[in-house]
Amino acid sequence: MQKKTTQNRHTQIANYTMNYIYNYIDTDINIDHLASKFEISRVYFQKLFKEQIGKNIYEAIKDIRLYKASNLLLTNKSSTIKQIANMCGYSSQPSFIRAFKLRFNQTPKEWRDGGHKKYSNNILKNIDIDFNKIENFLQIEPKIVKLDSMKIYYLRNKGYSKETLKKTWQKIQAWIFTNNITKYKELAFYHDNPVITPANDCVYVAAVFVDEEVDLSNTNLPYFKIAGGLYASFEINGKHGDILRFLQWVYHDWLPKSGFETTTNPAHTVLNQNHYTHPSGEFQATLYLPIQYI
Repeated sequence: MQKKTTQNRHTQIANYTMNYIYNYIDTDINIDHLASKFEISRVYFQKLFKEQIGKNIYEAIKDIRLYKASNLLLTNKSSTIKQIANMCGYSSQPSFIRAFKLRFNQTPKEWRDGGHKKYSNNILKNIDIDFNKIENFLQIEPKIVKLDSMKIYYLRNKGYSKETLKKTWQKIQAWIFTNNITKYKELAFYHDNPVITPANDCVYVAAVFVDEEVDLSNTNLPYFKIAGGLYASFEINGKHGDILRFLQWVYHDWLPKSGFETTTNPAHTVLNQNHYTHPSGEFQATLYLPIQYI
């Protein structure tokens, strides 16, 4: 029992840390501050994090900063390279350029001017999704909405493997039934642009918003609060892979022409019908893309 309790605590610490990084990616993230929050040493905190996440915390922070920046360089046409560097936690533009070039073998300007295409093509070779099929998206009209913040219970998944995601959602369903929850929404969060971030590095979050009073004080499922704010919403439907295809179109086609820019917050869907648990294998969903007026 003690071993399971310890494992749950380690998982919770790692999950909290990842959420902290995503939420405060524009700041100078202090490792000592995070370690002290859990009343553990810096060395033990770093060891625990690497065991849970598979990479050390400095690598995780750098990866998130650079993947966020690589997407913003393409979507936020009105933002300068310096502004995007600041959004992703780089106080110095030269240090951002050095880190970016080391990762992508080109400068941020070269990336923005079309250099990303070669990098993206290498990623797409390993994904069984045709990202050129966009004809069904052109007629979808977005709505601009303002969302309130929500407390979300979740499981984190690395990559977009259909079988892995199906198992993750089965665990979510078991948690819902175990806690006798009847009023809820299923959500999926997409921290990465699938044509820029390699599939094995993409983070998918399967989540539940509980829309009733239920005692969840003893649950070991982690939770976080998603930020309220301005979103563009799109009604979409399809099968496995179609959300990623639509997300790519939204980022690379709709957003640059929209008069809006996005933020470092993740896009998410509210799944009215979940293709990973529904017998048809098809989803009905609303995709919410965080935006800001420029």
